[in-house]
Amino acid sequence: MQYGNSTLTRDETPSEKISRYSQTLSGQLHRLRQELYPPEAHKKLRPFSSVDVARLIGVSESTIRQLDLDGEGPSPTRLANGRRSYTLEQINEIRKVLAARKRGDEAVNILPFRRAGEPLQVVACANFKGGSAKTTTSTHLAHFLALRGYRVLAIDLDPQASLSAMFGIQPEFDVEPNCTLFGALRYDDERRPLTEVIRRTYFDNLDLVPANLELAEFEHIVPSAIASGMSSGEDIFFRRVKNVLQEVDDRYDVVVIDCPPQLGFLTLGALFAATGLLITLHPQMLDLASCNQFLGMSSDLMGVIENNGGEMSLDWMRFLITRHNPNDSPQTRVVGLLRALFGEDVLTAPALESTAVANAGLEKKSLYELEPGSIGRETLKRALESIDTVNHEIEDLMKASWGRKL
Repeated sequence: MQYGNSTLTRDETPSEKISRYSQTLSGQLHRLRQELYPPEAHKKLRPFSSVDVARLIGVSESTIRQLDLDGEGPSPTRLANGRRSYTLEQINEIRKVLAARKRGDEAVNILPFRRAGEPLQVVACANFKGGSAKTTTSTHLAHFLALRGYRVLAIDLDPQASLSAMFGIQPEFDVEPNCTLFGALRYDDERRPLTEVIRRTYFDNLDLVPANLELAEFEHIVPSAIASGMSSGEDIFFRRVKNVLQEVDDRYDVVVIDCPPQLGFLTLGALFAATGLLITLHPQMLDLASCNQFLGMSSDLMGVIENNGGEMSLDWMRFLITRHNPNDSPQTRVVGLLRALFGEDVLTAPALESTAVANAGLEKKSLYELEPGSIGRETLKRALESIDTVNHEIEDLMKASWGRKL
């Protein structure tokens, strides 16, 4: 019997066979990554034109050009056609220069870092139905907020490590033992500070806590910790994520958590830490039924947390319609049902289904990373308009939590 180039032998055990498949696929993924990101096999963020910079900061292009002419701020790269090209790091330097000239809300709109009294925003993206675009949503939100000038920490809490892969990290090659959030959550002497598992990414002001299969260990150690009395009081399992985030509270404005597709101890910790909950939902009846189960189980487990002294407080909770085809009549009926049932708790803007998102995903990229011209201009434009509208709405929820003017 033959599958591809791999011969299956009768004396090979199922575990050996699966292990061989895993090693073969892992090696191929590693080779593909090296082909995509030569020569150092690391991702890099594309440069931005002065038009892009003006749009991201919210000023005129002439303001950006004048800064360069006056010798203020960073010096852009000059392209062969004479146009200016900026890195995201340079864009953030420009933000600081322009914000120094403004006061009050005008300065904050340009450089949106948290001000005194504004709490860290923690956005948990959750659902236990596969295919709801949870990781796609988390990736685009983290990238969007970083491009908007916020200091962002993305946490991959899913042992499958899809969010990590979107940042160019292959978990079995690039993530050493004890280098996921598990390292900061565990109950033994090998526990380490959160700062030691945080990685810088190729996005300025966007850091990542990667994932791999070791995260699943948290689900196994918690029952033992409860039985031994280690998981109690301030060290009880559902406080764990919130407590470790306090270690880096002053370094970030927003934390985006991509939760695992299950309601285990990790997800409960993320929900307890969250200030905002985003539930991704593909508008199909099967997904709707699954979401109903998710909500019922979440309510029961949150009740258990509250009965054990955990005061849960969300500034907001929203459903996000994902992969929506407005020309699909059954989908449209499901969306209408959701809006009738939950009103403003459903985000106004859906994330539209698009080949642009699918094509970007093949290269482990978000729409914000695609070079202009890499796919059809109108296709990319429509997809970006959709995802931007979603992310602006989430940003407005954050601002409202801080008491800022919208």
